[in-house]
Amino acid sequence: MVHFSPKPAASMPVAKSSAKLPYTLFGKTIPRRQAIALISDHGDPAAEIGKEEAGGQNVYVRQVGESLAKLGWQVDMFTRKTRPDDLPIVQHSPYCRTIRLVAGPEHFVPRDELFAYLPEFVAAFQMFQGQTGIHYPLIHTNYWMSAWVGLQLKQHSNIQLVHTYHSLAAVKYQAMQQRPAIANTRLAIERQILEIADCIVATSPQEEETLQTRVSSQGHIEVIPCGTDIENFHAIPRAEARTRLGFGLHEKIVLYVGRFDPRKGIETLVRACAQLRGGTVIRGSGAGNVLLRPLPSNIRLVIVGGSDPDQTDGQERQRIEQIVQNVGLVTQTRFVGQVGHDLLPLYYTAADVCVIPSHYEPFGLVAIEAMACGTPVVASDVGGLKFTVVPEETGLLVPVQNTAAFAEAIDRVLNDEPWAHKLRKQAPIRVQQNFSWSGVAAHLSDLYRRLLAQSISHSKVPFLNQLATPAVYTNPDRLASEKALTKGRSQGSGIKLS
Repeated sequence: MVHFSPKPAASMPVAKSSAKLPYTLFGKTIPRRQAIALISDHGDPAAEIGKEEAGGQNVYVRQVGESLAKLGWQVDMFTRKTRPDDLPIVQHSPYCRTIRLVAGPEHFVPRDELFAYLPEFVAAFQMFQGQTGIHYPLIHTNYWMSAWVGLQLKQHSNIQLVHTYHSLAAVKYQAMQQRPAIANTRLAIERQILEIADCIVATSPQEEETLQTRVSSQGHIEVIPCGTDIENFHAIPRAEARTRLGFGLHEKIVLYVGRFDPRKGIETLVRACAQLRGGTVIRGSGAGNVLLRPLPSNIRLVIVGGSDPDQTDGQERQRIEQIVQNVGLVTQTRFVGQVGHDLLPLYYTAADVCVIPSHYEPFGLVAIEAMACGTPVVASDVGGLKFTVVPEETGLLVPVQNTAAFAEAIDRVLNDEPWAHKLRKQAPIRVQQNFSWSGVAAHLSDLYRRLLAQSISHSKVPFLNQLATPAVYTNPDRLASEKALTKGRSQGSGIKLS
């Protein structure tokens, strides 16, 4: 086990790298905007959502980055390069980009095996700063491995360090009979980042409470929720959505959206659907004899999520498919596969209910996407789902892994139409008022400004960049002038792809 001292740099030496960055420099220009870094080492913000290791964290970092850029920041999002043919830089907007650093092999590595390559990530990040002349006075890390990277950088330079957990080992490992080898290391780092970072961003009051009671009572925490793209996720006529997707207008559609992972609780959902009205499991007279009373023919279970047969998510999909067969739902279940964000709102709108049976969710991004589309939610009564879903107003919360309770809640949404109609009206209002990405970014931007102002007042070390309050470009003439000044410098820092 790696020993962690109060100074994070002592826990592991930072590797030095002689490798060259795959960039061509034409001048170490300092961006006109204040540059900040978001680090998501294993969750590529530019990745296709729904594939192995690509889920809510990828969406969070990408959306936060793009929204912060609209508020006047230069946002560089750093991740690990996982394929040789992936672009080293993906430009999302004029002032927001994903930068893929080489750290370890350029192929997929399971999260529990990535820790050994983090010193290379730190070295690559430092080399990028040195070669481009960019200094990031504020770094926002995501997930525990990125936290370790941030702790090393904070030890070696004057930065403000912000962290979002996305998942907590103290909760994750509680129900596991056999912990992975990296468990103690992760637990120590998650405690260390809470106590050392300048600020922790909790995505719900429930996560804040969990951090204070189960990780450490020390540390500064601010609650800033996740968001959703309300321009993309919004209610549309259900008949239109069903027609485009090939669903019947009179079908009762139960929807799951997410990764194939045992902790997502898909098994609970499948078994709950087998117990809906008309589909009750009946014990026969013979020993071990089980009869399934057929479900109404208009019930449909729709499972949206990508998988790779050679990865763990592919194995989980095979397991779920076997359970579907065992409980007699083959003809009524559709495995849709990976769906892009352009089509995902159609699935949410077409559904009668979206079910989130996760064993734990720090926030629950799928819940607010579904609610934004006017779809009632039935979710596990855990973590941040207690914050996003308002019982009886936008959906229902039920005990985690309780098959009968999920079946009862789904039945109620499907069969109590006047009440379900009320949920469909109230759900989008809650999202629009509380969970837009622009609102989330505004809160984060205010936090960043306060931290940077605090660092200037308490430090004599000058930053390479001028620490002015980020400009919000609302004047069209000024924006056009800025674009003219930066023409030909699409990467924003004076670098281009080789």
